[in-house]
Amino acid sequence: MERGRPRGFDPDQALDRALEVFWRDGFQGASLSALTEAMGINKPSLYATFGDKSSLYLKALQRYGERESANGLKALRTEPDARRAIESFLRSAVRVLTDPARPAGCFVVNGSADCGLEGTPQVVQQALRLAQQAGESAIRERLKQARKDAQLPPDADIAALAAYFAAVAAGLSVQAKAGATRAKLDSAVGVAMQAWPARARK
Repeated sequence: MERGRPRGFDPDQALDRALEVFWRDGFQGASLSALTEAMGINKPSLYATFGDKSSLYLKALQRYGERESANGLKALRTEPDARRAIESFLRSAVRVLTDPARPAGCFVVNGSADCGLEGTPQVVQQALRLAQQAGESAIRERLKQARKDAQLPPDADIAALAAYFAAVAAGLSVQAKAGATRAKLDSAVGVAMQAWPARARK
């Protein structure tokens, strides 16, 4: 079987460059010309390797989840003290959200601004919603474990707390996108943690 001609570019590097464009501009704001320029390829190569714009976006979202979200959720799994785990998760998010080497804000939160708009494919909107739900679900599972470990009172409203901390994380992203400093967001995290049920504090 004849071997195909080499692409002449690294698909992984090209996907990373596309991720940065989508992270910064969202699905609708990222034009094909901006994507191909950042990726260093032409449109036929983009379509041949990654499919259409929607397919490319979904691949970038998956890459973001594997690299950025996974690191951010690590504290939820590894820190034995639940309150410190949630706080570490939020402070880790602040570091990523304000990292000058990355686009400001969160890929998922930035992208969610396109949800509900004409021109945003349903498959993209659904993927973004699932990504948001996954973050809140991870927080909720950690809080459930905290209640089992008596790090939260038995009557703690796990669903409400999970929704609250997920909303705080999303708000941090919006503020970072608008130019908020790391110091400002770290201060906000400190205030947010005061919502932790008093009976669970040590």
